[in-house]
Amino acid sequence: MLRVQDITKRFGPTIALAGVSFEAGRGEVLGLLGDNGAGKTTALRVIAGYLPPTSGRVTVAGRTVGPTATRARAAIGYLPERAPLYDDLRVREWLRFRARLVGLGRRAARIEIARVLDRCGLRTRARARVGTLSRGLRQRLALAGALLGDPPVLVLDEPSAGLDPQQVRALRALLRELAPEHTIVLSTHVLPEAEAVCNRVLILHRGRVAHEQRIEAGAGDADASGLPLRLEIIAPAEALTAALEALVGVRRIERTDLGGGAHRVRIEPEPGRDLREAVARLALERGWLVRELRPERPSLEELFVRYTTGAAASGPEETAS
Repeated sequence: MLRVQDITKRFGPTIALAGVSFEAGRGEVLGLLGDNGAGKTTALRVIAGYLPPTSGRVTVAGRTVGPTATRARAAIGYLPERAPLYDDLRVREWLRFRARLVGLGRRAARIEIARVLDRCGLRTRARARVGTLSRGLRQRLALAGALLGDPPVLVLDEPSAGLDPQQVRALRALLRELAPEHTIVLSTHVLPEAEAVCNRVLILHRGRVAHEQRIEAGAGDADASGLPLRLEIIAPAEALTAALEALVGVRRIERTDLGGGAHRVRIEPEPGRDLREAVARLALERGWLVRELRPERPSLEELFVRYTTGAAASGPEETAS
């Protein structure tokens, strides 16, 4: 549905994006993470068609997106970090104004406004003035505006910024409801939000994609290639150590005696090796009792720190957000 191909964006000598590429399909919630100045907001503005890329291409359902590509932009609902809401207008009036901007006729606008008011829980507030709404309701209204015309792609810049915990929970629930029918790309500084809402995240650093990580529930254990294993097992100490060290693909092990014949072992594999089956088979053949066998996966916070600092985080010299 959404394809971003080798996007670069320069502002004079400043490189905001440098060769960013990714794809996202229907039903996917993709999070853009990164520290300040990583290029998240610039990426979203390019994707939404509000900024032309210096080079590269964004397409939605095969159509190229850009400031003058009306049909392609109509397929994208964009929620900027600071949505332009007009306090003197009533909720329904503001949505009517937004509907005209996206090219909806009077009848279509009436149907769409009723739909997004219901979808975003704003029907009882339709006659309220925008200036009287709470921060959470204002964010829901801005999202309702992005949903007008039922665009298949939603681009959301810091959608939970400034919301209290209850408002954040309500917004997350709404995004989960929207996800099956849309492709959603959002930026956030809040890692628990990304873990709660996203299927996949891209960590940006200095305008580049430094790392891509799937975080969909249940998908994480499918592939443990190259990951250390955590093993708790009841077995003779010397025989356990010798047998594990003899397995093909084991780089090194660290064993801790837990007492009563039990041990905790950290097994570090050679690059690209998944040792779970070999370890499980060994324990079965020797008749040893396995209490736990699982890969050690870094948390999203650990990945964020790893790829935005130190040797793993390389990129252009000058960047902008």
